[in-house]
Amino acid sequence: MGLLERLRKEWFILGIVLVIAVARLEPAVGVKGGPLKPEITITYIAVSAIFFNSGLSLKTEELTSALMHVKLHLFVQIFTLVFFPTAIWLFLQLLSITPINEWLLKGLQTVGCMPPPVSSAVILTKAVGGNEAILMHIAVSWFAT
Repeated sequence: MGLLERLRKEWFILGIVLVIAVARLEPAVGVKGGPLKPEITITYIAVSAIFFNSGLSLKTEELTSALMHVKLHLFVQIFTLVFFPTAIWLFLQLLSITPINEWLLKGLQTVGCMPPPVSSAVILTKAVGGNEAILMHIAVSWFAT
C-alpha cells in the first residue's frame, strides 16, 4: 500500500491530528467568543450538518430495515443506560474507600451516566463502514432520553 493510498484511507484520523496541531499552535481561534464562534458553530451547525449529511446518504429502505432490529436496539439501550452506569457506580463504590478526592468521584459518576457523544459516533461509524441506519435510530432514541 502506497503512502498516498494510506493517507486516503486514514483521512479522518489525519484530520483530527491536524486540527489538534492547529489548535495547539493558535488556541485563540477556537475559544468561546473567538472567530469560529464554537458556541454556535459546534453546538448547532456542525452537529446538524453531520446528521443531515448522514440522513441524506441513507436510503429509506435501509432506515426501515434498521428499525426492525429490535433486539439490537434494546441491547444498546440497556447497555448504555443501565449496564454501564451500574458498572461505573460499582466501580465508584470501590474507589470511595480510597483517598481519591470526593469531587473527582462525583465527576466520574456524572460522566458514567451520560450517553456517548452521538455526533462523533455517526462520523466514526461511517468511517469504519458500520451500519449507519441502525446508528441513526439509536441516536434519535438517545436524544429522546
